[in-house]
Amino acid sequence: MRLLQISLRICLLCTSLIALPPAQAESVKILVQSSPLAGSQFYAVARVWDEIRPGDRLTLTREPDNRHDSNAVRVDWNGQQLGYVPRAENRAVARALDAGEKLEARVSKLRKDPNPWQRVEFEVYLIL
Repeated sequence: MRLLQISLRICLLCTSLIALPPAQAESVKILVQSSPLAGSQFYAVARVWDEIRPGDRLTLTREPDNRHDSNAVRVDWNGQQLGYVPRAENRAVARALDAGEKLEARVSKLRKDPNPWQRVEFEVYLIL
C-alpha cells in the first residue's frame, strides 16, 4: 500500500510538472538506491580521499563485458575509478543504464573505517 501511495504522489508530481510552462519546469530526482561502494580498496579511493566530499557527483559506466559480472557498473569520480555498484545491488542500475534512463549518482557518506565496505556510500537517482 505504501509503495502505491508513493507511486501516486510521483505521478501527480510529474503531471503537475508537465503542465508548467517550460521556464518553471524543473527536473525531478527520485532516489532509487543507496549503496556502499564495492572494491574501493583496489581503486583510487585512498589516492583521492582528501579531495572527495559528500555531495560530489559520480559517473556510472556500464561494463557489460566485465568478466566477473555481466551487470557490472563502474563508479568514477573526476575520471578516477573508485569501484563498482555492489553485485547484489547492480541489476536495476545496469538495466536502467542499458535502457538509456538518465541516472545521477552522488557521494552520500565518507568514513575512515578499516572495513572498505564502510568507507564510501553513494546514492543513485533517476532523473525525470
